[in-house]
Amino acid sequence: MRFLHPLRHLLIGTAAALCAALTSHAAPQLQVGYMPIMPDAQTFVITEGLTRHNPLAQARLVMFQNGPEIVQALMSGQLDVAYVGSGPAMVARANGAEVRFVAGNEYGPAHVLALGNLARYFTKGVTPAEAIARFTKEQGRKPRLTTFPIGSVPAASLQYWLRDQTKAGLDSVQIIYQGENQVVQSLLTGAVDGTLSPDPAADIVLARKPDAKIVDQVKYGAAGAGLLVREKLIKEHPDTVRELVQAHYEASQLLQNEPQKAALAVQKHIGGGRLPIEVIHAALKRATFDADPRFLLHDTADLYQFQSSMGVFKKPLKVDELFDASFYDAVKGGGQ
Repeated sequence: MRFLHPLRHLLIGTAAALCAALTSHAAPQLQVGYMPIMPDAQTFVITEGLTRHNPLAQARLVMFQNGPEIVQALMSGQLDVAYVGSGPAMVARANGAEVRFVAGNEYGPAHVLALGNLARYFTKGVTPAEAIARFTKEQGRKPRLTTFPIGSVPAASLQYWLRDQTKAGLDSVQIIYQGENQVVQSLLTGAVDGTLSPDPAADIVLARKPDAKIVDQVKYGAAGAGLLVREKLIKEHPDTVRELVQAHYEASQLLQNEPQKAALAVQKHIGGGRLPIEVIHAALKRATFDADPRFLLHDTADLYQFQSSMGVFKKPLKVDELFDASFYDAVKGGGQ
């Protein structure tokens, strides 16, 4: 039997303990959820290498078709990070997921798009409620409008538009809740009459259907999306979170100030990579990108009040506890 010198044994033991400690604190391989939509544009800019550092280079990116699907993945522990809307994030938090927004994504007014058969009723001097009523009377059915599933920001925006803004009423139309791909396909095939959904859905339809048009802008609905991370990641790997926010900030600056440089990266990941670059430019021009999570907090608080009135939340939620601006402040204060 071979015996080790006590000092050598101590050194080996110390080295083993050090390796174990380094391994336990090494940057994890992130599981990242996102959607192929304009509010997640920072994801595409980062993954295409347009920021100084790419913290997503070794990550496993998982594409989803709607926010509620991301909520399910968060609840089951499948994701560490998600680029997701504030509506689904609140649902996840209210149901026990320990998650926080550490940066904001994209903000902007929501638009109602109508296909030709419905669009022709939206004329000057006619209110949206009157246009919907006339369509129903003449067509013998309610307009079919599609949007993302209940709990998402687009769904809440459409509900607000019907109930509070236009006073048409939630029962004045048939709402079809579905994922991003299904929304686009149902519009292109004429299975529905209109939509309220994030870009690029409207851009795709406007480019392919000349009789489609934007018929109204939703006054409520600026609550956008953000960079959501697990609190466990914040506690155990704060440097990883800071790198994410650093790249996110740089991507937001590029999208907001030099969108032409970001357009090709966005084009590659939206619409299956088949959208004309002009469509991407138009969508980027309408959007507002800002990484400060405080902008998202303000609008999310309004969204929470509305969704609560719609019975979305079974338990009360402290909205401010969903946000952590410390990483953004550190990045901004450190001169990026």
